[in-house]
Amino acid sequence: MPLLVDPDRVVSAHATPNQLLGKDVRMKVGFVGLGRIGLMHVNNLAANAATCGVSGIVLFDDLRDRADRAAEETGAVKTSAVSSLAALLGSVDAVVIATPTPSHPALLQQCAEAGVPTLCEKPVASDLSTMRRVVDMVESHSTPVVVGFQRRFDPSLRAIKSKIVKGELGDIYIVRSNAYDDLPAPAEIIRASDGIYRDLMIHDLDAVPWLVDQPVVEVASWGSVLADPIYAETGDVDFAAVTLRFASGTLALMAAGRRNPAGYDHRIEVLASKDSVIQGLGARTPIRSFEPDGYAFPDKPFSGFADRFRAAYIAEITEFVHIAAGRAPNPSPVRDSLVSIQLAEACDASRRSGSAVAIEPASA
Repeated sequence: MPLLVDPDRVVSAHATPNQLLGKDVRMKVGFVGLGRIGLMHVNNLAANAATCGVSGIVLFDDLRDRADRAAEETGAVKTSAVSSLAALLGSVDAVVIATPTPSHPALLQQCAEAGVPTLCEKPVASDLSTMRRVVDMVESHSTPVVVGFQRRFDPSLRAIKSKIVKGELGDIYIVRSNAYDDLPAPAEIIRASDGIYRDLMIHDLDAVPWLVDQPVVEVASWGSVLADPIYAETGDVDFAAVTLRFASGTLALMAAGRRNPAGYDHRIEVLASKDSVIQGLGARTPIRSFEPDGYAFPDKPFSGFADRFRAAYIAEITEFVHIAAGRAPNPSPVRDSLVSIQLAEACDASRRSGSAVAIEPASA
């Protein structure tokens, strides 16, 4: 049985906020976009403002009443709403972009030109050519940009990454990941989605190559519509399987689904020459074992991404403040996102053609 990595007992690979925090350092952080992810980030930062030196939060949304309402409801730290992006950029030290993906490139450019460090939700762009332009633009400025792949901040996945870097797992043979949502998203979100690979599986397409730290040379993918016909209407699928082949021969087997009646279940397992480890298997994992000494089904399985990755999201938003202040390295730079977008495009191409797709270097 794989070694269980308990996220509640793992120390972050980076320094803690208290270790990083300088005396009398106070920052204002702005938020652009106040949907469910934006509000989650606001609430997480407000609850942890004292530990990372945040003295104020400034909110902007195209729907002004949404920003005003959020400002009134955020009571742990001084919070205000503004009526324009220009007003926000002129009053903050760092910005979080949590708007729909198509708006990310233009917003990132405005933040970079204003010299404001930015955390941008994933993916930064929906296609590789746009992603390359964004990378060039960001790197032409000296302002840090962090991409919101929260798993890179997840304590248990960082522990596995640390073991791989130190050689404690040995040669990696197989990586397996699964990403099963408990319920499909509302119809309006499905219709606006960029598809299962860029939306749901983009996290695995980022995290698995990040763990293996080798180039992917071939991708094969399959998909089906099994639970909700609305995905067929949009040209998408609600269940998908992906195989990645890395340069060394290491393989990754990835599965994803939009509907799991047992609950929200996201895991990554690594089988290597010295050990076998897994992230995401614990007391709240919604899976039934039929072995006599197996796991009992949890009384309270994970209810969604904010619940399952709560520790990762808190680490992401608080560490971003220290990255913006120059007190911590950036574990999720924009250039790294070239890989996940290229793989997502390859998955789409493979599913539609029924053939494997060879991968050229993402930076080419």
